[in-house]
Amino acid sequence: MGLVMNLIQGGLGNLAAYLAAHVLLCLVPAFFIAGGMTTLIPKSAITRLLGRSTPRFISYPAATLAGSVLAVCSCTIVPLFAGIYKRGAGLGPAITFLFFAPAANILALAYTGGVLGIDLAVARLLLSLTFGVSIGLIMALLFRRDELAREQEGDEAMGMDEQPMRRSSLLFLLLMVVLLLAGTLKLNFLTRSYASLTLPIPGVDTFQGWLQSLVPFDPGKGEEGVSAQGSVLIALLLLIALTAWRGLRAIQERMNAWTWAALVLIALTLLVAAVGMTPGPVGLTVQFTGKFVAVALSLALLVFVGTRYLAKQDLKDWLAESWRFVRQIFPLLVTGVFVVGIIRQLVRPEWIEALAGRNTLQGNLAGVAFGVFMYFPTLVEVPIANMFLNLGMHRGPLLAYLMADPELSLQSILVVSAIIGRLKTWTYVAWVALFSTLAGLAYGAWYDGTSIWFIGMLLSLVVGSLAIGLGIVSRRRPANAPFVLSDAHKGA
Repeated sequence: MGLVMNLIQGGLGNLAAYLAAHVLLCLVPAFFIAGGMTTLIPKSAITRLLGRSTPRFISYPAATLAGSVLAVCSCTIVPLFAGIYKRGAGLGPAITFLFFAPAANILALAYTGGVLGIDLAVARLLLSLTFGVSIGLIMALLFRRDELAREQEGDEAMGMDEQPMRRSSLLFLLLMVVLLLAGTLKLNFLTRSYASLTLPIPGVDTFQGWLQSLVPFDPGKGEEGVSAQGSVLIALLLLIALTAWRGLRAIQERMNAWTWAALVLIALTLLVAAVGMTPGPVGLTVQFTGKFVAVALSLALLVFVGTRYLAKQDLKDWLAESWRFVRQIFPLLVTGVFVVGIIRQLVRPEWIEALAGRNTLQGNLAGVAFGVFMYFPTLVEVPIANMFLNLGMHRGPLLAYLMADPELSLQSILVVSAIIGRLKTWTYVAWVALFSTLAGLAYGAWYDGTSIWFIGMLLSLVVGSLAIGLGIVSRRRPANAPFVLSDAHKGA
């Protein structure tokens, strides 16, 4: 009974810490960006750049470039993936975007290089780029029949969607991206505190101590706990859920008082998340950071552009689609985070050296397995990787973990399955696991002294064989011929 309670407490603690620390400034803007992609960007604009028929030398570099500038983790990239996929991106470029963005974005690479070494950061970049494009090409080939049917459906609807991208819509989307980046980037001018205010709230330090006893955590294991600020944010999230349920589920009919209450609460919550809060014996000290200023300015500009230049129906469509993404993705995400919290209670650090202490196939598979069951956000996964390194994990399996952790977390698998179907998702999972293992073996072999030229030759042989195989199959099989694998198409 005690073990069961510890597991439940671990799941709830992980969920509470996740909601308090990672949902607001990352995931909430991502949902609204995904909704904006679906409603404000003409389908033809996406298909011209990332569509199935777009030349590969355009679509795949565009997918990796888009992913490289988004300093977000996998739970945030999934709504964006859903948005571009629903709007007409081909499965291959969309999968490349899904893989590359959390694994090798600018923030992840900079943090990896600073903590774990520049060699590991370079290996992560090159192998993520190579294998991300490879997985996208493989997925596009395996599911050609579904993609062809999906493209034909899109062509039938294209006539109603040939209008050019409006500048006001583009500006509105760019401002939402700025809001996302302002909340996630860890630049000095954003994290620095420029002013502070102490609120004379008695007992805040006692409340913080009670939270730490209620949700105990170990920073060395990547556990974050719940702060007093986090508890306020969770309470605001619950209020948002209540008002959004009343104000957004029937948004197409009319915008009521609950709609405006939900939007005001969302803005307020983002502002609260952007400040720093330090409980003390004399009260609560609030630090006004550069992030707070950037978030406030972004919100103000969004309100101005949205109310001044967007049609009321466009705003309704945007809010309705964003709410649909929340209802589709968020419950699965919460379930996954809770289960991961339970599983993390069962994993013992001593297993790491025993399973992944050497650069073997077993060790790299163990690194991939840790990535699945011990998911950490981008800014946490690197310190955790450093902990694994200090506990005896070889650098090869460590890279396999860093490749798999952003891609194969349990919550991401659940959510992606709801977007593209179970067969496509598990096929994607299998290829990511395979290539992550291969990446770890290759980098680990180099670290152990194998010639980089020999490793490069082997990797070139693997990728070259893949390219030749894809070319042969493409030439032998007519464009409209079905492939072996098929999955009932599911819209994002």
